[in-house]
Amino acid sequence: MDAVSRTLNFDRLARSYRWLEYATFGRTLERCRFHFLPALTSARRALVLGDGDGRFLARLLEANPQIEADVVDISPAMLDRLSEQLAPEARKRVKLHEADAREFVPPGTDYDLVVTHFFFDCLFQPELNALVDRLVPRLSPAALWVVSEFSQPRGGGASLAGRAIISGLYAAFGLLTGLMVRSLPDHSAALKSSGFRLRGEKPWLRGLLASQLWQR
Repeated sequence: MDAVSRTLNFDRLARSYRWLEYATFGRTLERCRFHFLPALTSARRALVLGDGDGRFLARLLEANPQIEADVVDISPAMLDRLSEQLAPEARKRVKLHEADAREFVPPGTDYDLVVTHFFFDCLFQPELNALVDRLVPRLSPAALWVVSEFSQPRGGGASLAGRAIISGLYAAFGLLTGLMVRSLPDHSAALKSSGFRLRGEKPWLRGLLASQLWQR
């Protein structure tokens, strides 16, 4: 799995990512990412994994003038797009790391915020578990973890539709990027087993998407 997944290439999506997102889900994924921004104004050091084109990071830096961030992405083109989103003053508070997040060792040991928007769905369950285990020792005692993810709706037609949508998205991303994952991992179990509790949750599109705020 590692040998295959290291061939991932998100560069080809960098320029069109936003417009593909808008075409399929409108602004809902943005609302999902931004939902817990008001709860993040006291954070001082963030670790941001796979933020795509940087729309969330730009809003976070604007909402919280004190925060600094280490940003990790496997795609240099995505990091370029992210950097373009930031105002010059905000850019001074960000360090970009072109790296595979599954192997990345954060430079700090006092992060009070972790951000993973539509990132866990690119991982196999063992990769997700190992990632959480590696990051937890680098976090402050009461660190927050913001998650935006697809989820499987429950009940009747919503469940069937959700399963079809998720399968279709995985198939499309597999063709475009080489992604081999085909099912959503259970990030809730991984976070709970590492001492996090769910502080807040907001479902979207009848449960197809979820915004979550976890705290250690």
